[in-house]
Amino acid sequence: MNTKNIAAISLIVMAAGFVITLFLPDKGIFFVLKGGFEAGLVGGIADWFAVTALFRHPFGLKIPHTSLLLKNRDKIIRSLISAMENELLNKQSIENKLKSLNILRLSVSLLTKALQKRAVRRQLLQLLIEQVRSAPADRLAALVRNGIKAYAGKVDLKTTADRLLTGAMENRYDEKAFDYALDEALSWVRKPQTGMMLGKLAAEKLSELNVGGFAGFAFQAFAGFMSEDKLGGILQNLLLSAIGDLRRTDNAHRAAILQEIRVRLLMLPDDESKMNKLREWIDRKLDDEPFERFVLARLEEARLLLLQKLEQEQANGGRMVFTAYRSFIRGLSADSERVAEWEERLLTFVIDLIDRNHYRIGQLVKDNLEQMDDASLVRMLEEKVGKDLQWIRVNGALCGFAVGVALSLIQLW
Repeated sequence: MNTKNIAAISLIVMAAGFVITLFLPDKGIFFVLKGGFEAGLVGGIADWFAVTALFRHPFGLKIPHTSLLLKNRDKIIRSLISAMENELLNKQSIENKLKSLNILRLSVSLLTKALQKRAVRRQLLQLLIEQVRSAPADRLAALVRNGIKAYAGKVDLKTTADRLLTGAMENRYDEKAFDYALDEALSWVRKPQTGMMLGKLAAEKLSELNVGGFAGFAFQAFAGFMSEDKLGGILQNLLLSAIGDLRRTDNAHRAAILQEIRVRLLMLPDDESKMNKLREWIDRKLDDEPFERFVLARLEEARLLLLQKLEQEQANGGRMVFTAYRSFIRGLSADSERVAEWEERLLTFVIDLIDRNHYRIGQLVKDNLEQMDDASLVRMLEEKVGKDLQWIRVNGALCGFAVGVALSLIQLW
């Protein structure tokens, strides 16, 4: 039964008992009962008045010191906020509780239980797929380009070029590049059309020479004797022989050419003019629209590939996700020092977050209470504590009845 109804019934019982005893003989047991019901009625009415005065004006009459909760609304809100911030949810108690929880281990345990469920893994992958599909590639491309530009602007080209060129020579990339150029040249010289082209060029240049005397006569005789095919063949064989010699590692000319290449490369970082031109070229290329289109195209390709992998994994129930997660957790658990370090970092982060936002607890309580009108506030308080307060009325009636009985017995004695 509703406690408010019980309290009302107790008051009615006392009133009815008192009325009935008025018509009974004023002696003996009736005298005792009359005194009990009278005192119980007075106690019930007094406690009803007291309980009602907490929430509203009794009978709507603005009697002094009634409707106490509404009159002291601001004071109550401040006291409630103070109790929440300084006693119930003070910073130190929260920190102590967090330290005893082992946040990292608790989080890992909860996450592991969640990821063991196929539906959770599929839902997680679906959220990830939606985020990847809706991610603005143009914005990301701009961020990537700006990031590359910012990085390129901070890079010391001289140091970077020196490091790259030194590393290339230590790995003999210069020699490999030289051999590649020789192989390409060898492939080109061996072509029949190359011999024809060389012979034609040689014949044209020979015809342009003007040498006098006996040497000129001999040269003209030689030129007349040699056809374009023979000249081309001779030049082709000469080039093939020269390239073959340069491909031998013990060739002195090869060593001299490589040495010259290396010297030039090592001197390149110290050439400020070339370094400035290189930086200008890099900046110009990074600002060009083709570079942004290139980045955007690569990001779209990466998006499609990632979506394909995620959708495939979702169809398989996210088994690889859980396998990867489990392997990561096992590896982490084996390193107790790292676990302790991460636990400390996470705890420090959470405590710092609480320190910076602890005031929001009281602010939230205040905002919610201020949004409620008087009627809503009274109704909420009555729902929370009204039931217990109604028992005061019941106890007042019963206690008054007992006291009245006791006093009547004393009077009879």
